[in-house]
Amino acid sequence: MSLFQQIEEAKKQLQDVVMATPLSKNLNLSNEFNATILLKREDLQTVRSYKIRGAYNKISTLTAEEQEQGVICASAGNHAQGVAYSCKLLQIKGKIYMPKTTPKQKIKQVKLFGENYVEIILTGDTFDDAYAAAIAESTKNKMAFIHPFDDEKVIAGQGTVGLEILESYKKPIDYVFVPIGGGGLASGLSEVFKHLSPQTKIIGVEPEGAPSMQTSIANNKVTVLDNIDKFVDGAAVKQVGKLTFDICKKSLSDIILVPEGKVCTSILRLYNEEAMVVEPAGALSIAALDFYKEKIKGKTVVCIVSGSNNDIERTAEIKERSLLYEGLMHYFMIQFPQRPGALKEFVNDILGPDDDITYFQFTKKNNRETGPAVVGLELKNKNDIEAIKTKMNNKGFEYKYLNDKLDLFNQLIG
Repeated sequence: MSLFQQIEEAKKQLQDVVMATPLSKNLNLSNEFNATILLKREDLQTVRSYKIRGAYNKISTLTAEEQEQGVICASAGNHAQGVAYSCKLLQIKGKIYMPKTTPKQKIKQVKLFGENYVEIILTGDTFDDAYAAAIAESTKNKMAFIHPFDDEKVIAGQGTVGLEILESYKKPIDYVFVPIGGGGLASGLSEVFKHLSPQTKIIGVEPEGAPSMQTSIANNKVTVLDNIDKFVDGAAVKQVGKLTFDICKKSLSDIILVPEGKVCTSILRLYNEEAMVVEPAGALSIAALDFYKEKIKGKTVVCIVSGSNNDIERTAEIKERSLLYEGLMHYFMIQFPQRPGALKEFVNDILGPDDDITYFQFTKKNNRETGPAVVGLELKNKNDIEAIKTKMNNKGFEYKYLNDKLDLFNQLIG
């Protein structure tokens, strides 16, 4: 069967398993961009992401002998939950390899969805460690390895998202913005639109710190990235799949890279304005709209909201990254005169009425006239930062601006 036929078969396979998630117009975004913005709410799936589609389709189509042997996967996130839930539904034993660094919340969710049908093995410090161990176990015990994206059955399962979109919305769709990690969702979805709505432009969206598909397409071969920013963990991979690369390089109209800070701003906005809780990868497609705002005016646009498995413990980091990106959070190393009243002078003479000190680290040095303090300032207006720098210069406060000194910033602030 062709891939499109496999996607049609996958829809039948999944009809009693996955939720046909809503495709709903978002008024705030539609008004902002002067367009019809539709959100495909895969964050509302039982496992809170689209990953159940590919995992279940793959596992359910294994032979009886393969199912009897059990399945195995490596994942620190949504794929693990999809495999775990599939194992429970199909009553198949599964082993799920996860890094030892995986947050407890994610481990708990995998146990919840898999119950007694899955065994969780924590190994290594990174996904690559867990992946290598899972592959070795799969080969040794002849257990089917359920790849998170580079498998036709997995791609076909993810592609059912595209069929649902076109069944829900009968009018022409101009753009679909789809997040890309390994490329499984983008591959399946673009295959559907190629057959049923070829005029629709499919726009892939990657985190700026992990541009694996864009780099591979630019190099015309699958390229392994040396280093990535793992913050958008659901879409941060060093290497896309061979199958997904071949499909995406032919089918995608464009790939947008979105800064991680912009993703964080979108997460906070969706929570505050829409009461939507999304993970970083889940916000990618919406965060990308700003970079296409002129092209999408008057158009009909679908954004795939791919998941909502967000850990509340990340909220502080999300807010911090958002403020830094928006130019509202600034860090300095300031040489304070070691005399009474120096800090008061700084607050009264340098800061404006809406500026706030959110971070202050200082240790008094008895043998010096000045002592360095690391100071974090949160502003209401990003344009005020230049006035603050000017005032410090005029008042004789020596300082280093840390935001653009990444190594020093990370060492001092974390």
